[in-house]
Amino acid sequence: MKQINGIIANAAGGVEVLQNVNLPLSPLKPFEILIAVKSAGINRPDILQRKGLYPAPKDASPILGLELAGEVVAIGANVTRWKINDKVMALVNGGGYANLAIAHENLCFAKPKAFSWEQAACLPEALFTVWHNVFERGNLRGGETLLIHGGNSGIGTLAIQMGKAFGAKVIVTCRGVEKCTATLELGADFAIDTTNHNFAEQVKTLTNGAGANAILDMIGGEFVALNYEAAAVEGRIVNIAFQTGSKVSVDMQRIMLKRLHQTGSTLRSRSVEDKAKMAQAIRENALAWLNEGKVKPIIHSIFKLQDVAKAHEALEAGNVFGKVVLVV
Repeated sequence: MKQINGIIANAAGGVEVLQNVNLPLSPLKPFEILIAVKSAGINRPDILQRKGLYPAPKDASPILGLELAGEVVAIGANVTRWKINDKVMALVNGGGYANLAIAHENLCFAKPKAFSWEQAACLPEALFTVWHNVFERGNLRGGETLLIHGGNSGIGTLAIQMGKAFGAKVIVTCRGVEKCTATLELGADFAIDTTNHNFAEQVKTLTNGAGANAILDMIGGEFVALNYEAAAVEGRIVNIAFQTGSKVSVDMQRIMLKRLHQTGSTLRSRSVEDKAKMAQAIRENALAWLNEGKVKPIIHSIFKLQDVAKAHEALEAGNVFGKVVLVV
């Protein structure tokens, strides 16, 4: 029987709990494919899982990693979308930090020919997250203003490009002049350094008092109340993470007076059927941006699989612009 060699967290804790293990390869279900992994993206949920703050779903692989790119080496009995040797990038519920990974056929995309394996591995988690939360839940429309918090992150850098490709005005927040400058070079219309400015006041100034029509927030904490100040009438605010806390005190009257829409979502716990619908919408609306070169992943640093602890430390340090990637 083939074995999977990959990285698990053998307890909740720091990078010292990361361990390389061999696990038996489970038989493929009818709609699953087996991928020989070339590269895997690292995401903050991986770090939270390692710390014991983000438990994996019961049916997920114990191996860390939510996205990957590689070649198809086996297919389930009912797979029709892929064949052996196809080059794909995949969203998985776990298992990315490994030499082999199992993915549902409908949660994979063809690897863009112009992209390296490392670039392709950076895309799936951010593609799903940005598409669903900015364009579906946030209902962004061309010509509107999109405010992105954490514009220097992997999700933020992709959201900037996707927002611009869709014809939106994009404002981002970051901590530090260097990160702000980099987001402007990437295509953002305006960047606000939150170490020196109240972003709500700045957003209103930059929009001539109108505010942002859609807001993507992965920071939380005090940003939640400020979002209500920065939002336009009928604005849509989507929370996808809470780096500075999820328990906040807000003035609900702001929601009433501006008729705001506050929503949020997580991705990993969603059903395969839900994620497959998102994937199809991405195929129909967003993959062309990748193939045309309008949108591309931004890589901050690349590490070998055996250096996964250093990769986690790099992301946790907070100085990343774009994605941290593992080469298998």
